Amino acid sequence: MKKIGILFGMENTFPQAFVDRVNAKNIEGIIAEPVRIDKVIQGDTSEYAVIIDRISHEVPFYRTYLKNAAVSGTAVMNNPFWWSADEKFFNNALMTKIGVPVPKTVVLPSKELPTDTTPQSFKNLAFPLDWETIFNYIGFPAYFKPHAGGGWKSVYKIRTPEELWTAYDETEQLVMMLQEEIQFEEYYRCYSMNCKYVHIMPYEPRNPHHLRYVQDAVIPDYKRQALTELVLKINNALGYDFNTVELAVRNGIPYAIDFCNPAPDADIHSVGEENFEWVVEHAALMAIERALEHKEGQMNLRWGDFVKNAIR
Repeated sequence: MKKIGILFGMENTFPQAFVDRVNAKNIEGIIAEPVRIDKVIQGDTSEYAVIIDRISHEVPFYRTYLKNAAVSGTAVMNNPFWWSADEKFFNNALMTKIGVPVPKTVVLPSKELPTDTTPQSFKNLAFPLDWETIFNYIGFPAYFKPHAGGGWKSVYKIRTPEELWTAYDETEQLVMMLQEEIQFEEYYRCYSMNCKYVHIMPYEPRNPHHLRYVQDAVIPDYKRQALTELVLKINNALGYDFNTVELAVRNGIPYAIDFCNPAPDADIHSVGEENFEWVVEHAALMAIERALEHKEGQMNLRWGDFVKNAIR
């Protein structure tokens, strides 16, 4: 029997719908259930062939549990080792190397000293930074946001250097990015599943959260194909099994704005019934496919092209 588990927190709609959909397909030898953890012993073989992870970014204990399960052969989605190493500024840097348009971006040191450091810890860091070059490169308006994180937390729209200084004072020990604003004509949020299934959703990030997904929008086939290819290019480079990619179209060019969302919103009340149906169905298909491919005693994680191409 191959067991598929889902690890989750406060979500109320997606996890049970996912479990029910997998089980409704009646695939011989496949069963899905919520993950249950009563002990974690180093090197113990997990009872799950596949785990969909929706919560370990918020619970370090779960991240450690998933790494232990992965060592024993569980196909954890998304790869907990890669997710632990990944962050948004690196993703942007990688995109510049594979030809995906991204906003101009710089990373900045935290305003407050990290815990257990002193000014002597920063002998290699110039003070002040070359703000003139940074501002000329990025321009205004710009966005100021954490180099790792999500959920629109600690995100500021900045119009002047003075606004940047004010926002900077509020960010404490966060490492922040200053990023060019892309003034877009169209915006899309795209689910990517198993590096082969893509769902394009017209999206309006300036609306209240529950009104951001634009319903009944018509996307021409040529545009849908181009966006799909771009989403797959991004996810194959990064190696995410389950992700969303946000694309802002300016002058006909889609810019990748946010594409490190490996526990993306999948709640029916925010994404809507049609999008919810797609993500439940394709998450189930992905999990079943990976369970059927699962090989006992082997590492069953997905690694992106960036990592695979670096191995000699």
